[in-house]
Amino acid sequence: MSDQPTTLPPQHQDQQPGIEAEMTPMPIYIRPNYKGSEKLQGKVALITGGDSGIGRSVAVHYAREGADVAITYLPTEEQDAYETRQLVEAEGRRCLTLPGDLRDATYCTDIVERTVQELGGLNIVVNNAAEQFVSTDLTDTSDEQWLDTFQVNFFSFVRVTRAALKHLKEDDSIICTSSINAYRGNQQLVDYSSTKGAITVFVRSMAQQLAEKKIRINSVAPGPIWTPLIPASFPAEKVATFGKDTTMKRPGQPCEVGPAYVFLASEDATYFTGQTLHPNGGETVNT
Repeated sequence: MSDQPTTLPPQHQDQQPGIEAEMTPMPIYIRPNYKGSEKLQGKVALITGGDSGIGRSVAVHYAREGADVAITYLPTEEQDAYETRQLVEAEGRRCLTLPGDLRDATYCTDIVERTVQELGGLNIVVNNAAEQFVSTDLTDTSDEQWLDTFQVNFFSFVRVTRAALKHLKEDDSIICTSSINAYRGNQQLVDYSSTKGAITVFVRSMAQQLAEKKIRINSVAPGPIWTPLIPASFPAEKVATFGKDTTMKRPGQPCEVGPAYVFLASEDATYFTGQTLHPNGGETVNT
């Protein structure tokens, strides 16, 4: 991916989360030369926020590796979800689309049960959905915003995981999307960064709880990745320089993150639990 641009065209989207179809350039969800090797053959995966960005990348990578997938998304993201389903089906796998709101505790349970009923089981849970709102002053962030951010970014992870546990068995896997901001903080994204810190502790604690059942749980903590969340969160001029402060001087693409989720879900990672992978463009973090 060395030919990736270091500067993006200025752009902004007014809706949160953003729409991938409206981004310029479009994110790269999988490398054209990525070769699947049946690492996940016959598995079933549930991916929250699977319609776009990292979630879409994970869905397509999993399909190329032989898994059927279910993806969740907000009804306003129907266009992106349809495109992801087409991409998964083009790999010869099934894709169950599950529109709804992860703030709803009942929905978090229902998506697990529908995945099991319609796809025949559940082996991999990818808690990935997130939202973020920029603010440079804590006094400007209301209780409502904090609660909303935690409902989507953290409590949905807890609820979906809890609902899935009765279906998961030995050698199955849970993967949570964290962030580089869990390790270094971010003065503009205090509530968002706090949810990611909570995810890190959740993963480490649940790894201890699930070890006896031989169910693994890990996380991925991306750095600046070109996803719809970026133009939906930041002003156009900031988007234009997104990722330039990394060691590699550019933002990452979803296709540079998706394989980490393949690894953690596969038999190659059977000695990994409670761990975090860091696709962040070269920044050293205190783990």
